[in-house]
Amino acid sequence: MLFLTNHEGRAGVETCRRLLESGSSAREAVEQAIRTVEADTAIHSVGKGGHPRLHGEVECDAAIMDGTTLQVGAVGALKGFLHPVSVARQVMEHLPHVFLAGDGAARFASEIGAEPAGLLSGAAAAAHQRWLEANVPAEELTRWPDVPLARHAWRSGETLDTADTVICLAIDRQGNMAGAASTSGWARSYPGRVGDSPVIGAGLYVDGRYGAAGCTHIGEMTIRACTARSVVLYLKTGMGLRGACAEAIKDLGRLEGGFLGNVVVHALDARGEPCVLATADLKEKSSWLFWRDGMAQPELRPAEVLPLG
Repeated sequence: MLFLTNHEGRAGVETCRRLLESGSSAREAVEQAIRTVEADTAIHSVGKGGHPRLHGEVECDAAIMDGTTLQVGAVGALKGFLHPVSVARQVMEHLPHVFLAGDGAARFASEIGAEPAGLLSGAAAAAHQRWLEANVPAEELTRWPDVPLARHAWRSGETLDTADTVICLAIDRQGNMAGAASTSGWARSYPGRVGDSPVIGAGLYVDGRYGAAGCTHIGEMTIRACTARSVVLYLKTGMGLRGACAEAIKDLGRLEGGFLGNVVVHALDARGEPCVLATADLKEKSSWLFWRDGMAQPELRPAEVLPLG
């Protein structure tokens, strides 16, 4: 039994450990761990308390994947519900589809009785207003958000204060592997923007035969390079875990044009050995927690830095 989560997952580590120790499945453990994070208003990149898009609304992405069956559930640009990761799990278990977005995702969440919630906290709303006043011309501010927003999306990238995600990868008592991710995404991105977290193969991929990977930070990059799936495929070819992660980062270094920034790759191999590589020293934002059966407490560890290029 073990789990790996990034620094945003710290609120869920005890939940994850308790469930694994009690015999719960890895699928259940990662979902419940992330639910704890989604409800924590002190975390501003996930769920309730997350930063909004340019138009002032919080939109959330989430996914969950079972490494034994390769079943997947995902939601993108979901508004108004407290636990996107649980909506994603219900997509996986109760629909013939794997990915719902926008109004359709919200309709499904309502049908299954998912808990509704206003996600924009007072602190996030105040931070959003400060950003607008500092970055939007006064004439446009009087009409906001009924103005062209595209150039402001680029400006939000220049002033990006959060683009993080919670990732949780786990192996249960039976040796089954699962992973999940949830995020409110790039602060002040264009409305409807979907990052890598719900895009299976980009921000999350789990195959219990070989390993699992989850990515954080600039999802536009990992979507273009299919980073999470690449890590697992490199493992499948026989590479060691660090080599697989390094090769996936090398792929990111080939990207040209578009919005480029930093990425952190979190991975486990089939034996449960962990590796976390970051393309820059992001201090706390690239730290991660790891727990294995027999450890008294989860360990906080720094990511190894492997620059792009």
